[in-house]
Amino acid sequence: MKKIDKDGLLLCELQAKAFELSLEMFSTSSEIFIRRFMNSRVAKSIDSGAILHTNIQAKDILSRIEEQYGPSNYGSIKYTRDELYWIGYIYRYFSYTYDLSSVQVYKIVKAKELRVLFLPYHTLDPANAITRILEAKNLLFDDEKKIKRQYEIFKKNRQAR
Repeated sequence: MKKIDKDGLLLCELQAKAFELSLEMFSTSSEIFIRRFMNSRVAKSIDSGAILHTNIQAKDILSRIEEQYGPSNYGSIKYTRDELYWIGYIYRYFSYTYDLSSVQVYKIVKAKELRVLFLPYHTLDPANAITRILEAKNLLFDDEKKIKRQYEIFKKNRQAR
């Protein structure tokens, strides 16, 4: 696990704002938006940090999501602004500090699970919240190699179901 730095905090803030803004710009349910986002090309750009070398804003990120997937009205359950902001922030913090892709993090913890954890965990430091989430899933990691190994085990277990 690496420590969060200035770049990581900028990425967390950018993603959190994009998640929050999705409430106004997308008519899909919040879960559909989050799934699309976490599997998108723009998420890969955020994962690599390449997006920091651009002048992209949250609204631009959402436009790229819509370009990739097209408009949709699927689903109706919308999360609150605070839930979306926190979920976006936690996903990016997790991805950045554990050096995992957005897709990998999304496979470990889905949006619906994070929404349930919002009230008890939103006041915690993000690193502490992520540690508790991993503890609850019996996925504790001491270093990067262990987390990648655990992720592969987790992935195989999910496929076996």
